[in-house]
Amino acid sequence: MKRSDKHEESVAVAEAQISNRILTVPNFLCIVRLVGSFILVPIAWQGHNEVFLWCFIFLSMTDWIDGKLAIILNQRTVLGARLDSWADATLYAALLFGVVTLYGDTLRFELAWVATALVTYLVSTAAGFWKYKRWPSYHTRAAKTSWFLTAVAVIALFSEWSLWPLRIAAVAVTLTNLEAILITIISPTWRADVTSVYHAWRDCRTTGKPGQQRTGQ
Repeated sequence: MKRSDKHEESVAVAEAQISNRILTVPNFLCIVRLVGSFILVPIAWQGHNEVFLWCFIFLSMTDWIDGKLAIILNQRTVLGARLDSWADATLYAALLFGVVTLYGDTLRFELAWVATALVTYLVSTAAGFWKYKRWPSYHTRAAKTSWFLTAVAVIALFSEWSLWPLRIAAVAVTLTNLEAILITIISPTWRADVTSVYHAWRDCRTTGKPGQQRTGQ
């Protein structure tokens, strides 16, 4: 069997695992994170720093757990990938609102770091909508690392320990967004759960039929 045939077969198996199920544990956790993100807004508005921090940590943990459970329980779904992206974006927005509301004076001096990460995220998302008419849901390794660094940065900010974790997280998020833009450029069709831009490039180069790499339409 040729290498390309083996690769196409492995892709077919992977796509078979991406079902259209709705009622799954990972999807439920995504919904919890999505709804919980809206609850963070009034908490920040009321000035409850500690409550905001603990709620954010809890919601962040659901992001880590749902991905693990999706693999362990074999509950990876197309809807789940989209829900995860929507929930992450909502949580990021709530986090931005919260830190600006609670630590606006501090963030004024860190505006360049935060703005660069935000702008590249908006460009990355807009590129996905422009090319695929839907929200990109890559969930790369870099994105997972950036999310962890962001959580550390939030803890450091709220504990008034240091601003360097915030700057490091902003750089990581920016690089992650730039990678997502490259994946969008490389992949002709919408894809979910792409490990890295290298894997996207390798898949297109190996098969010569990148359209087969989609996980949903």
